[in-house]
Amino acid sequence: MSRESVILVTLVAYKLILIGIGFWASRRTQTTEDFFIGGKTLGPWVAAVSSSASASSAWSLLGVSGAACAMGLSSLLLFPAVVGGYVFNWLWLAPRIRNRGNKSGAVTLTELLAGKDNWTRLIVFICSFAIVFSFAFYIAAQFQAAGSTFSSSFGISVENAIITGTAIILIYTLLGGFWAVSVTDTIQGMLMAVVAIVLPAAALYEVGGPAELVESMTQVFDQDQLSISSSFFGYSAVAFVIGLLGVGLGNPGQPHVVNRFMAIKDERSMRIGKYIGIAWPVIVYGGMLILGLCARVLMPSSEDNEKVLFEVTNRLFHPIVAGVIIAAVLSAIMSTADSQLLVSASSLSYDLNKTLSQKKSLLFSRFSVFVMCSISLLIALYAPQAIFSRVLFAWAAIGSAFAPLLIVMLMGYNVNGPYRFAAILSGFTLTVIFNWLENTPGDVLERVVPFVLAFAIAWIGRKQPDLTTQDSR
Repeated sequence: MSRESVILVTLVAYKLILIGIGFWASRRTQTTEDFFIGGKTLGPWVAAVSSSASASSAWSLLGVSGAACAMGLSSLLLFPAVVGGYVFNWLWLAPRIRNRGNKSGAVTLTELLAGKDNWTRLIVFICSFAIVFSFAFYIAAQFQAAGSTFSSSFGISVENAIITGTAIILIYTLLGGFWAVSVTDTIQGMLMAVVAIVLPAAALYEVGGPAELVESMTQVFDQDQLSISSSFFGYSAVAFVIGLLGVGLGNPGQPHVVNRFMAIKDERSMRIGKYIGIAWPVIVYGGMLILGLCARVLMPSSEDNEKVLFEVTNRLFHPIVAGVIIAAVLSAIMSTADSQLLVSASSLSYDLNKTLSQKKSLLFSRFSVFVMCSISLLIALYAPQAIFSRVLFAWAAIGSAFAPLLIVMLMGYNVNGPYRFAAILSGFTLTVIFNWLENTPGDVLERVVPFVLAFAIAWIGRKQPDLTTQDSR
């Protein structure tokens, strides 16, 4: 059996499983709360792995390995940045947001941040706009990654490959909503972890071990790539390091991640979930960084850094084994898109319009998923961009908009309406503006400054501590 046949058979079987999960989940999806947050009944494995997978996917597998291959040692800063965000989320944020969400009855992050005062409607609108705008590009990056890989594996056009992958994601998301997305993300997250162990281990063995990797890096990387601060010196070097470490700041503000915390069913699931949720990024991001460095040694003249994962796979494994691994990765890189489609749909249908009946709301929710899917598909087809940079922009924009205000609120404070609105607006718009300007070292302006300013605004606008949230630790 040829490599292409193995990939095709594996993908068809896998996608049939996903669609089957969608039908199963549709039987558990009777209300809008079921569709968007699974009735708040997630267990530890589904909550932990699905939240991790939905936060990573194409960026963690293709983008991080490609960044390590291109950037060298400075890419290692991504590890403490990203893993630190996961640690903060699970150890501090998760129990608090679950507690506050249960007490407020909130179904979405927007609903939690908007509160109930004269500013609620305006805050809901700006939150919804920020989510839809950012996730349209974020989802497009996932479609683009999947389509690019389908194309290189089967020799079909990128356009047809993107459309095929998009259609599959749309089907199981429409059918089962949050339950379908969470369960499929769990399966995909486990596949990603397996790949992140097997591929780097094989690549490291091929290089000759850790010592040989270090020795070989001095020969294939230039001086800038062997420096933790790249080509920057002095204040620019400090800004570069802070900018890369600032990637993790956006983690607490990602709606498709924190809504998994709000959906965890009990304290026991939370305790178990934190260990799984922290171990997963250590394995995946650590593995992809090692893979990228090994790939540069094994293939110093690679033309596309974001495809080194596939090039290493084809080089080191038998075609059949390589086909299975590539099929698994192809499936896994879609896991972010489905969660973000759901969050975007919740902004369009649930947050902006709560006057509909349960039946009509559920129907409109599914229609919103279709609309968001279509918008992102058009972006992927007609405005392609590097996965690494596109994801980091969307991640920073949504993170700076929501994380600072959310952190202040979960510290036990309420925040006055004007300051809630100003914090969200400044975090989001400044990230967009700085992204349009010329890049700074490590994109420090884009990733750190909006976050810090938004946090300062929320902190100034805090009111007397809300004692009802103090027992959420």
